[in-house]
Amino acid sequence: MYASKMLMSVLPNVHLLGVFIVSETLVYRKKALYPIYVFVLLEGLFGGFAMWWIPYLYIWTILWGMAMLIPKKLSEKKLIIISTVVCSLHGFLFGTLYAPAQAIMFGLNFKGMITWIIAGLPYDAIHGVSNLVCGLLIVPITKALNQSQKFIRE
Repeated sequence: MYASKMLMSVLPNVHLLGVFIVSETLVYRKKALYPIYVFVLLEGLFGGFAMWWIPYLYIWTILWGMAMLIPKKLSEKKLIIISTVVCSLHGFLFGTLYAPAQAIMFGLNFKGMITWIIAGLPYDAIHGVSNLVCGLLIVPITKALNQSQKFIRE
C-alpha cells in the first residue's frame, strides 16, 4: 500500500489505498487491520509523526468498517457496484472525516471546520472520482487474494 501511494504521488489524491483496503477487508476481514496499520506506521516513519498523521489513525479504519458491512454472499456484479461505491464514498468524504481532528488540533470552531471542509471539496471530488475509477480493481484483486489463500492452504 505504501509503495503504491509513493508511486502515484505525482497525482494529487489519486492512489490505490482504498482499493487495497476494501479488497483486503473482503478477504481477510478483521486481519485486514494489520496491513492498514503497517501502512499508517510507515506513513508516520517516512512522512513524520506530525499533526497531519493523527487522522490516519482512524480515517482508514472507517473505510475498513464500511467494507466490513459489505455482505459476504453477493453476485459479482453487485460486489463490483457496492465495493466501488464504498471506496468512492470514502474518497468523497475524506476531507469531512479528516476535519474533526483538524478542528480540535487547530482550535477551529464548527464554522471554521465547515469552512475547512468546503475549501477541500475540489480535492475530495478528485479523490472520490479517482476512487470510483480505481475501485473497479477491487473485485479482480479480491479474486487474486482468494486464489492465493487457496494456494497457501494446499
